[in-house]
Amino acid sequence: MTAPSDARPRGTRLPRVARRRQLLAAAQEVFVSQGYHQAAMDEIAERAGVSKPVLYQHFPGKLELYLALLEQHCEALVEKQRKALESTTDNRERVVASFTAFFEFVAGDGEAFRLVFESDLRNLPAVREKLDHTLHRCAELIGEVIRQDTSISEEEAHLLSVGLVGLAETSARYWTGSGGGVPKETAELLVSRLAWRGLSGWDLTRESAE
Repeated sequence: MTAPSDARPRGTRLPRVARRRQLLAAAQEVFVSQGYHQAAMDEIAERAGVSKPVLYQHFPGKLELYLALLEQHCEALVEKQRKALESTTDNRERVVASFTAFFEFVAGDGEAFRLVFESDLRNLPAVREKLDHTLHRCAELIGEVIRQDTSISEEEAHLLSVGLVGLAETSARYWTGSGGGVPKETAELLVSRLAWRGLSGWDLTRESAE
């Protein structure tokens, strides 16, 4: 059988960390293009340019490989959100940065967001738990800023942050699914302006210019 033209050449020995990174990259290509259930370990190994036994040395099964990839991108999303909130002390700019983080995630190379938000394993407990935990962590980061910079309670701040994360996820996914008819920067500003109009109604400890 002829190997796919985009398969990596075999025979190169790599450090374990580098090999794992290579395998995850190959798995992402296959999972995104075919979905979890249609993806085959043989194809992932071929795409990575390794033998199937080498793939199994790093990941005992397809689910473990998928969960490792999911973990990688969930952590990336949380880190994007953390950096966005720490990028400025101006509240309005924070809102824009927070929404931009979600849009940048769904617009990223390799369509990694599909593994996080559009997985065909969302009903699997391990996957559902990871996705819920990721969005919860994002909400916690946002909620802490709201609590510190407004006069509302911790519970109220958390409720608002959950709503903001839901707005960011839904709008960013809709934007990319609609083909990006609205320019990315415009979409980010539109949705963040909607959120800011609501948040700025509270007594903020650091005011931002309209």
